[in-house]
Amino acid sequence: MPLTNQVILITGAGGGLGSTAALALAKQGAQIILLDKSIPKLETVYDLIKAASAPEPIMYPFDLAGANEDEYQELADKIGEKYGFLQGVLHSAVEFSGYTPIALQGTKEWGHTLNVNLNAPFLLSRVLLPVLQKSQTASIVFTSDSSARTAVAYSGAYGVSKIALEGLAKILAEEFESSNKIRVNTLIPGPVDSPLRKRAYPAEDKGKLPKMESLDAVYLYLFGPQSIGVTGQAIDARTFHL
Repeated sequence: MPLTNQVILITGAGGGLGSTAALALAKQGAQIILLDKSIPKLETVYDLIKAASAPEPIMYPFDLAGANEDEYQELADKIGEKYGFLQGVLHSAVEFSGYTPIALQGTKEWGHTLNVNLNAPFLLSRVLLPVLQKSQTASIVFTSDSSARTAVAYSGAYGVSKIALEGLAKILAEEFESSNKIRVNTLIPGPVDSPLRKRAYPAEDKGKLPKMESLDAVYLYLFGPQSIGVTGQAIDARTFHL
């Protein structure tokens, strides 16, 4: 299995795409650290991975928006103490409450969305860099949205956070390109039958959408040996093929 002995942390691991990625990567031998604020959701994903006879994952309940800087650092320290290194981070946690005109966007909702979708990926990546750098190769993957570049009306704080997140990924990729150790890419999942898609487009016929498991191949590519040397890219799952 190509990911045997690889330690990969996934945020939003209890969500649709996060749990899909966790199961796909675990089936290929990865040791998954499941990060989510919902313990019941973590337990569900844990059970799915165990049932697949994959390596036993680690559950780490964590509130990305509510945690302070010390708690982020404590997470990084615990990973360093237990494993000594980290080969991957998938930023899959997302906050989206609905499409809202900027004129009606509440300050609290704006701040919370940016905290989960942008500030948390920045802070988590920063505190984990020392353990990522201890690996021969490591992969950081940010999850964006196909509408990020078009800045669609009413996407509000969610839209702004995804635009900024792609910028953060590009900057990080540039900063680590010369080291040839940490690759940083952005995944654009495209329309799939996910819980987020259901909230965004409730009237859409979800039976016509690809299943979340259709993303398995792109997750395995981004964290597997085939993507070593590929950095600073936005990988669109709709056009992805090896």
